Amino acid sequence: MVAEDIIIKPLLTEKGYDGIADKKYTFVVAKAASKTEIKLAVEKLFGVQVASVNTVNCKGKLKRMGRNAGYTPDYKKAIVQLKADSKAIEFFASLSSSRATSPKRASCTTSARRAAETTWAG
Repeated sequence: MVAEDIIIKPLLTEKGYDGIADKKYTFVVAKAASKTEIKLAVEKLFGVQVASVNTVNCKGKLKRMGRNAGYTPDYKKAIVQLKADSKAIEFFASLSSSRATSPKRASCTTSARRAAETTWAG
């Protein structure tokens, strides 16, 4: 698997924002990717040193539209902890600084999330 195929997108949540200060980053990754493959992909794409990788298989939620029911897609989430002497990932650094300065936490996270998703999508 190629590094670009393993890391699908960053996962931007409230809990994820709190981990940025500790150099803990959250990504949605390919379901077939192992922890070793995720570690090598993050090191290659962002030029950082990874200390550990934790993964979670997330089940899709049941969603209904009237009488029709279906599930959202399942996905795999990876929480990547960088080494203390490693540099931070620039993409996340701009998000954590904008969140810390704003007095309105909820609106800042929503606007930062939208900005990050449009930046990541290219």
